This record gives sequence, structure tokens and C-alpha cells, in this order.
Amino acid sequence: MTIQSNSLIESVILPNSRDIGGFTVRRALPSAQRRTVGPFIFFDAFGPAVFRAGDGIDVRPHPHIGLATLTYLIEGEIVHRDSTGVVQAIAPGDVNWMTAGRGIVHSERTSADRRTRGGLLFGQQIWIALPRTHEEIDPGFSHHAGATLPLIAGDGVEARLIAGSGFGKTAPVPVYSDMIYADLVLRSGARFQIAADHDERAIYVVSGAVGVQGEEGQFLQDQLVLFKPGAEIVLLALAETRVMLLGGAPLPEERHIFWNFVSSSRERIEQAKADWRDGHFAGVPGETEFIPLPVET
Repeated sequence: MTIQSNSLIESVILPNSRDIGGFTVRRALPSAQRRTVGPFIFFDAFGPAVFRAGDGIDVRPHPHIGLATLTYLIEGEIVHRDSTGVVQAIAPGDVNWMTAGRGIVHSERTSADRRTRGGLLFGQQIWIALPRTHEEIDPGFSHHAGATLPLIAGDGVEARLIAGSGFGKTAPVPVYSDMIYADLVLRSGARFQIAADHDERAIYVVSGAVGVQGEEGQFLQDQLVLFKPGAEIVLLALAETRVMLLGGAPLPEERHIFWNFVSSSRERIEQAKADWRDGHFAGVPGETEFIPLPVET
């Protein structure tokens, strides 16, 4: 759609897709149009992927600094292991929140039981940049069952608050800055108002089609739609629709990214690169594989 100067829409981003062995990941952030939305610095959507019996995902141990990761599944299961000793499977509707801080290493794999049976995998993994005051905190992990997340339902809408604050509620996930992440499921014809509670707001269309009151056209699957600050936004479901709502206050300092490292300091990223190359990160108990530092070109 063409965005007019008086539009409520700031921009629409189509993610880049990449196939990692039959498993498609769509990356909406960062993009050439926009690097962040609030503190959200990476937004990856994956699936729905169908794994045959014997297949699954095997993301070998790799490091992070300066961020928190949020994993949210719509279908399937992933087993998380990290260098703090945590082993945690995530099921649909649950949240895995991993704080990298000064450094953590983790792997993500399909469980032996799930690999034997095969099945679907569908969800998102998000990176949230930590405030500069928290970039070097101790690494940690927390798991939050779907039943513990606030759910607002009515008028053809189910809104599950995954992290942060919104709808007059606060999720139990231990965030470090102003943000919202929510899963909105709308029946065809339903309307939902997105309050201007956060400086920056966007939706990612998981499925279906949605319009915005006062705007022409519609937004379809895999589009990331960014709204202008302070705009009054009312979503109109043009079919059975699911969108993820994300937003928050932008961090005041620029964030530098290399591979899995995020920091307000270029020097800190160089140190993390050297530490991984030289084997100074703690390992994941019980795992010997790892992903090497990428070769810079």
C-alpha cells in the first residue's frame, strides 16, 4: 500500500527469509528501513515447519552478550540448555526469557521424544537490547507457563500479554525497560484498539488479514507494520487473524550488533569476539559442539 503523509502508518517492512535446512526463518528486524522498535532489536518468526519423524532442529551452543532473548511458540516444542545449567522445554503459549548480560551460551534442540514422533514448529524468537546499566549483569533464565500470562478476552478478541505492560496488566516476565509484547487473536470482523501507552508500536501479522481504521488497504501475513507515535490505532480483522503487538521506549544510545553480540560499546563486542574465539565463555553442561565465530569479510 502507498503511505500518505497524513497516514497513521510510519512504514511497512517485509522480512528477509532464509532457509536453514528445510526450516524457514523470517527476520523483520533489523531491516534497512528500521533497526529497532522500542528495545526490540531482532525479530525472527519461524515456521510453521513440519518435521518428519527423525528430523528436528539442532542449534549448537553459541554465545550472547548485552541482550535478552524471548522465545514464544504457537506450535511445537524446543529444549533450551544454557551455561548456567538450565535445561527447559518450552511448549505452545509459554515464554522462555534468557538474560545474556555479560555473557551466556545456549543451545536449542528438538527433544528425543519429539524427534521420534515428528511434528510442527511455529513461533518467534525476539532479541531485546538491555539498557546500558544492565548490559553487564549476571546471566539468567526464567520460564513462564502460558497459564501465568495475563489474558484479556471479549468481543471476538483474545489478547495474551507475553512480556511488559499493557491492557492495564503486567506480565511476570522480568523485563528491564518499558516494553510490550502481546499475542492478539481476532475473529473476522473484530476490532481492537492499541493504546498509545508506548512511544513506539508495531504489529507483525502472523496469519489472516487486518486493516487499520482510517487507512485504506490491508496488511497481510509476515508484514511488520509500524505506527506513528501517538496515533490512535484501531485494528479491524478482515478474516480470522493473529498478530503480535510489540513496542516500547527506544533506548537512548545506539546499539552495535555483530553476530549474536549486542552492545552500546564497539570495544565490548570486540572483547566478546575474542573471548568466544579463545574459549573463555562458560560451556553448556553435557554439550561439546559449538558454532564457531563467523569469518568477517
